[in-house]
Amino acid sequence: MFSGDIPRGLSDLSELLLINLSYNRFSGEIPASLGRLQQLQYLWLGYNNLVGTLPSAIANCSSLVHLSAEGNAISGVIPAAIAALPKLQVISLSHNNLTGSLPASLFCNISIVQLGFNAFTNIVKQEWANCFSSLQILDLQHNEINGEFPLILTNNSALTSLDLSWNLFSGKIPSVIGNLWRLEELRMADNLFEGGVPFEITKCSNLKVLDLEGNRMKGEIPMFLGEFRRLKTLSLGRNQFLGTIPSSFRNLTNLETLNLGGNGLNGSLPEEVMGLSNLSILNLSGNKFSGSIPVDVGNLQQLSVLNLSKNGFSGTIPSSIGTLYKLTVVDLSGQNLSGEIPFDLAGLPNLQVIALQENDLSGNVPEGFSSLLGMQYLNLSFNSFSGHIPSTFGFLTSLVVLSLSNNHINGSFPPDLGNCSALENLNLHSNSLSGQIPADLGRLSHLSVLDLGRNNLTGEVPVDISNCSSMTSLMLDLNHLSGNIPESLSRLSKLTVLDLSTNNISGEIPANLTTLSSLVSFNVSNNNLEGQIPVMLGSRFNNSLDYAGNQGLCGEPLERRCETSGSGGNKLIMFIAVAASGALLLLSCCCFYTYNLLRWRRKLKEKAAGKKKHSPARASSRTSGGRGSGENGGPKLVMFNEKITLAETIEATREFDEEHVLSRTRYGVVYKACYNDGMVLSIRRLSDGSLNENMFRREAESLGRVKHRNLTVLRGYYAGPPGLRLLVYDYMPNGNLATLLQEASHQDGHVLNWPMRHLIALGIARGLAFLHSSSMIHGDVKPQNVLFDADFEAHLSEFGLGKLVVATPTEPSTSTSVGTLGYISPEAALTGETTRESDAYSFGIVLLELLTGKRPLMFTQDEDIVKWVKRQLQRGQISELLEPGLLELDPESSEWEEFLLGIKVGLLCTAPDPLDRPTMADIVFMLEGCRVGPDIASSADPTCQPSPA
Repeated sequence: MFSGDIPRGLSDLSELLLINLSYNRFSGEIPASLGRLQQLQYLWLGYNNLVGTLPSAIANCSSLVHLSAEGNAISGVIPAAIAALPKLQVISLSHNNLTGSLPASLFCNISIVQLGFNAFTNIVKQEWANCFSSLQILDLQHNEINGEFPLILTNNSALTSLDLSWNLFSGKIPSVIGNLWRLEELRMADNLFEGGVPFEITKCSNLKVLDLEGNRMKGEIPMFLGEFRRLKTLSLGRNQFLGTIPSSFRNLTNLETLNLGGNGLNGSLPEEVMGLSNLSILNLSGNKFSGSIPVDVGNLQQLSVLNLSKNGFSGTIPSSIGTLYKLTVVDLSGQNLSGEIPFDLAGLPNLQVIALQENDLSGNVPEGFSSLLGMQYLNLSFNSFSGHIPSTFGFLTSLVVLSLSNNHINGSFPPDLGNCSALENLNLHSNSLSGQIPADLGRLSHLSVLDLGRNNLTGEVPVDISNCSSMTSLMLDLNHLSGNIPESLSRLSKLTVLDLSTNNISGEIPANLTTLSSLVSFNVSNNNLEGQIPVMLGSRFNNSLDYAGNQGLCGEPLERRCETSGSGGNKLIMFIAVAASGALLLLSCCCFYTYNLLRWRRKLKEKAAGKKKHSPARASSRTSGGRGSGENGGPKLVMFNEKITLAETIEATREFDEEHVLSRTRYGVVYKACYNDGMVLSIRRLSDGSLNENMFRREAESLGRVKHRNLTVLRGYYAGPPGLRLLVYDYMPNGNLATLLQEASHQDGHVLNWPMRHLIALGIARGLAFLHSSSMIHGDVKPQNVLFDADFEAHLSEFGLGKLVVATPTEPSTSTSVGTLGYISPEAALTGETTRESDAYSFGIVLLELLTGKRPLMFTQDEDIVKWVKRQLQRGQISELLEPGLLELDPESSEWEEFLLGIKVGLLCTAPDPLDRPTMADIVFMLEGCRVGPDIASSADPTCQPSPA
């Protein structure tokens, strides 16, 4: 692999026909002297580290047929003269930093134009007299192009593929789009298009892909879409379509993917849709469909994903679903379905996900599900199921999540569940289970969340439960448990939540629970505990409500003090001495005492009125009952640790001035707030469509309790009319990881050596592991969401915000978001749902990017960053993996071995099968093993401390 500048001597080879320098490490600018090569036909410079602008002198290469420079860092504009080269057939400049306007000459004469993943803003509007309409493929995805649909494109009747997705196009789709009659793929997702689908689009009778998802289109879905008989993919999700599904859809017999989720469609499902026998993915979630689910759904024999969640379907689940033998995912949650689960559903051999929560289903928990040995997710919560939990569920060794909460299930806890070796989340909350908690649960080494609260369980907390080494949440509240708190619980080093409240537990609180450094929530209230609360535990969890209702408990934070031998006499002596001294002072210096008293009170009032501490970035209080700034009874800016007012905050952002904007995300705009006392904070102003005030406050208080040194910690919030919602965070002065990597690749800013990259990776992993241990999913791990404080410590951001806003038609909600292209896991892209495994995959991509300097979107459709890394390893070309900042690593050094181990961790995270990926806790362990030194803190460090400013 070659590096350095492109040799200037190439321009002296006047007879040169082809230059192929792709997939090297050439840097610097493209030499303008290449314009002297009059015979040059092919110039391929893709996937290097080239910077600078595209030299206009290349327009002198009059014989040029193919120009390719994708996957670099080229900036500036595309010279119009290059686009007008008479013989140019292919121009590929995707994945660069190109900006400005696109010359109209690009869309004439040239056959293939690939300009995706840049920062173009508009297309020059002009008539092109000599346009020969030879354009066949146009890719402009992931730019910032605004304005209406470019009419100049409609002159290219040869166009077969058009991708305008992820831009800022607005207005209506013009009727002249029908001129593109050869079009096979039309992708315009995630723009701002509005209005309806024009009838003239029916002239594009060859369409195989029509993707208009994530726009503002409204009205009814037109009947004429049923005329596209060759259509394989139809995606109209996340728009504002109303009405019913057209009956003409029965003509779409080749359709394989139908996505209409996230609209306002109503009525019943037409039988015609049930006749689309080639459908493999059917997503109608998040609409207003009603009636019963048609029996004819059994006709969809190719169906692998059936998602009808969050609608208003009623009646029973048709037994014909049991004939869909290719089905892997069935999601009928959030409906009004009743009756029992059909027995045939248990006969689907490929079924992996069953989501039937939030319905009114009844009957016994189906024992037949025990035969689905590949099932990974079973959620029957919030229904009316009764009877016992089948002991045969112990055969489900692939089961990861089992949720049966909020039903009427009774009987004892089957010990056989201890055989579900892959189980990570077991939620049986709010049932009528009785008997003892079986010790067999101790065999579940992967169990992370165990919620048995609000049942009728008796007996002692089994000591064996301490063998669940992956346990993060243990909730046994509202039962009839007795005995002592097992001291062995201190072995659960990853435990973050321990709730034993409202039981009959007795004895003392084990002092060794203070060693649980990850613990963030602890509640033992309403038991029969006695003795002194361990001092360190009481100082960490200083809310007296967590210990209330135990008559024998004493010590902080309870007001009841613990009595110790001899202390009473000492206190009495001290009291007498103080009283005598006070009386003597009063008799001898009465006037002087009065003067000092008045002076002291005046100072106290002044201090209370004008007190303002240092930045909250260093505070570590857990309390969420912050102080406000509004009128009495009015909305307040609630700060968990400091007192600042809403007026001060508005002034600090200069009334949310554009000059103070730090970033724009799907959850609103982030501003820099500079206060008069020198304090600097980040203020997130949430977008329209927020929750009502009460729900917002409750969710914000909950998010404020999520504290870790590698997370952006919520410091305060504001909720008040008219729809103003603010979140207050620490200010991160050193930007984000994406910017840092870009500076490092140019060697123009911070050069990231191996120790620094390792610390960044470890910080991200620790923050993400903490989120997972708190039963939270991030869903969008990427470099832009990794921020750096003044000490360049990494802080993961953009988490937990989905519950604070309500999705609008122009902005998808978190529940339907599946992350960012390039970092999203394959299964999340397919199902539309993020998991811990998909978070691990995204982290793996970020880790590989951090180590190699390769952006995931630099690669072609046939090769991604994971395949590229594996290929280099298979060829033994380890040095090709090194990012420029790591080129000085000695192959004989320990850092070289540490780098390779980091690469292998990234590959483990991106395993195709989610079950093969390590948990984030395991990843932290592996990364800590990559580098051992005084600068690396142990994962046993306290995790509830806030990140430094």
